[in-house]
Amino acid sequence: MLRGPITRRYFVSCLGGAAVGWPLAARAQQPDRMRRVGVLMGYAESDREGQANVAAFQGGLQKLGWTEGRNIRIDTRWAAADADLVQRFAKELVALQPDLIVTQNTPITAAILQQTRTIPIIFANVSDPVGSIDMEGSMAGKWLELLKEVAPRVTRVAFLFNPATAPFAKYYLNHFRAAASSFAMEAIAAPVRDTSELESVVGAQAREPNSGLIVMPEAFMNVHRAKVTSLAAYYHLPAVYPRRFFAELGGLLSYGNDQSDNFRRTATYVDEILKGAKPSELPVQVPVKYELTINLKTAKALGLDVPLSLQQRADEVIE
Repeated sequence: MLRGPITRRYFVSCLGGAAVGWPLAARAQQPDRMRRVGVLMGYAESDREGQANVAAFQGGLQKLGWTEGRNIRIDTRWAAADADLVQRFAKELVALQPDLIVTQNTPITAAILQQTRTIPIIFANVSDPVGSIDMEGSMAGKWLELLKEVAPRVTRVAFLFNPATAPFAKYYLNHFRAAASSFAMEAIAAPVRDTSELESVVGAQAREPNSGLIVMPEAFMNVHRAKVTSLAAYYHLPAVYPRRFFAELGGLLSYGNDQSDNFRRTATYVDEILKGAKPSELPVQVPVKYELTINLKTAKALGLDVPLSLQQRADEVIE
């Protein structure tokens, strides 16, 4: 954990289980009453990954002595990538007046901030309220490097994202374009605004020779990951993804931080705030656990021979 004052430069560049602090001091610990925590997730309630993240958060709390129904109540809302639901649930959670609120991504954090400046907010996995992201923008260069390594013939790469759910897109795109130039690759920004645009945008990339895809880490792509990976397979496009669950669904390769680990670490900040710590004195933390996953079955279907050196670096190889 990094200590000391948080400058804007540092704050905008770091993520993973961090508290947003306000001028008001954290509420004093009152062990004789039930504490209340709101959680707003950018997944559908039926989403296995979202449930795993919440379970990791609850497990982290339990290890610290907080048991739901005994000394803590957790009110969870599931907004998927629906902007209207995000606004509705943000109002609902703030109206409950919890001791603090845990948020997941940039739009969700911004929505909560519109409703309150007095309830402490802990953003677990994505961005801070001024627009940072949970992975350095330079990760775009790493994704390009991995794509080039697994599919060396690719010379044209599209970066897929939804502008509405990725207001931080420019941060990634700047690094993406710079890195693409160093690899002598053509960089294409590929925004999609709804699911109906996904097929046309992905299909347009496939019509150009030696094309590939990179998927931005953001809520819309997470929620619609099955469609994204199936389209990449249908159009025979090598693609790199930011989360393991894409590779588990048939995506070629994924590299990014472990969301569940970030949620697990968030429990520490909840514990500190509920015991009286001031949110403004808790530093932003960077993610510490990253995962490289390769789907060899998909590579074979694409006619790609994954280098042994790359397989040996992987945390998981799906065969």
